[in-house]
Amino acid sequence: MTAATSRPTSLTPSTGVPSADRLSRARVPLDPPRGLVARLAAWYSRRRFGQVMEPALALAHQPRALLADLAFESLLQRCRSLDPGLSALATLSVAVDIECSWCLDFGYLEAHHRLVDPAKLRDLPVWQESEVYTPVERRVLGYAVAMTATPPVVTDEQAVALRTDLGDAAFVELTMMVAVENQRSRINAALGLVSQGFSESCRVPR
Repeated sequence: MTAATSRPTSLTPSTGVPSADRLSRARVPLDPPRGLVARLAAWYSRRRFGQVMEPALALAHQPRALLADLAFESLLQRCRSLDPGLSALATLSVAVDIECSWCLDFGYLEAHHRLVDPAKLRDLPVWQESEVYTPVERRVLGYAVAMTATPPVVTDEQAVALRTDLGDAAFVELTMMVAVENQRSRINAALGLVSQGFSESCRVPR
């Protein structure tokens, strides 16, 4: 089976992959046993986003893994030291590097809700050549890239600069968010999960 997606040259809202194609690309069935945790996750997902998030369907084959993921994500939402826009740019940058179609789609929606400039979202795949980012945003994106490399290539200079920019609490939160997005993107890409079209609602009508 081929990779789920390829690296984009610009980031725009996604119309989503048709349901039949998503099912055929997924490397586990997206109709797991419907235990209590899976039903609650599906209910919450439909209520908040209008459809069931397919990573939850994939993880529901191992209910303890799904429960651990839900609990961890819930606690993560309570971290608020880092500017939401910087967090969104950093995590989307990881999804671009790992080429996770699902995470790019959902991450665009989250960034849109955090009022990130659409030009900054568009240029993420080419952020090093783009002129739309502030110096702090460039340091955040460079850190995300360095953390996502295998092995990581973070330098002392990067850490010192970001601690000065953000403070220690926000720097640690940034590190956590980049690491967590690596986990999300690698799990979803490995399981063959692709765009569901969450970001379609962010498209500006012509």
